[in-house]
Amino acid sequence: MTDVLPAGSLEGKVALVTGSSRGIGADTVRYLAEAGADVVINFRNKAPRAEKLAGQLRELGRRVLVVGADLTDPASVGEMFDAVKAEFGRLDVLVLNASGGMESGMAEDYALALNRDAQLNVLDAAVPLLGDGARVVFVTSHQAHFIRTTPTMPEYEPVALSKRAGEDALRERIPGLAEKGIGFTVVSGDMIEGTITATLLERANPGAIAERRESAGKLYNVSEFAAEVARAAIDAVPADNTRLVGDVSAFAAE
Repeated sequence: MTDVLPAGSLEGKVALVTGSSRGIGADTVRYLAEAGADVVINFRNKAPRAEKLAGQLRELGRRVLVVGADLTDPASVGEMFDAVKAEFGRLDVLVLNASGGMESGMAEDYALALNRDAQLNVLDAAVPLLGDGARVVFVTSHQAHFIRTTPTMPEYEPVALSKRAGEDALRERIPGLAEKGIGFTVVSGDMIEGTITATLLERANPGAIAERRESAGKLYNVSEFAAEVARAAIDAVPADNTRLVGDVSAFAAE
């Protein structure tokens, strides 16, 4: 057990984290479960990993639902929330963690389809289950959040632009969510040591991670950043709906 969140702070709550079979998503869903939440683990194609994690969280005494879904497929997303409704009847925390766009062999518009369109679709499908006091957290990177004022490496630019487009589209939902008593927080972090994205960037641009680490003074690892994402699920929503994690001195605000 870790003490990332106060013990029992999510007792009786239900939390879904997209892309939670590994990496930041897996650590986030673990922290939420440790704080008392029943959880939904969502994966695209890592079923064994998702089931292994589910087994560990059930040992904490939590109810765990494992749901495979292609977030770019509205029918698949609909089935996921049907399963959540059947199992729990409601949702209190939705963490929009899954993203991508650097994978090889995907359609040209895949980054935008996943990082913007799918995020909106997942949120809209979740809203009927989210009640007063619920929280939505969108996970992004400084490279995407600040892309309009601070250039990023060319290999990452299409992903950064699509993530920012997703953030902008989600932010337009904030007033409507607020009317229902649903809080919305964007959590933006620097490059995270040990993530798939960092690995792919390093492959495309050797030395990029070390250079960024030197510039920032420190880069968070997966579990450290996941802890910030988990805290955003219970901390008060910042005035600008934005939680910046780590050094931002290299990025120009708009």
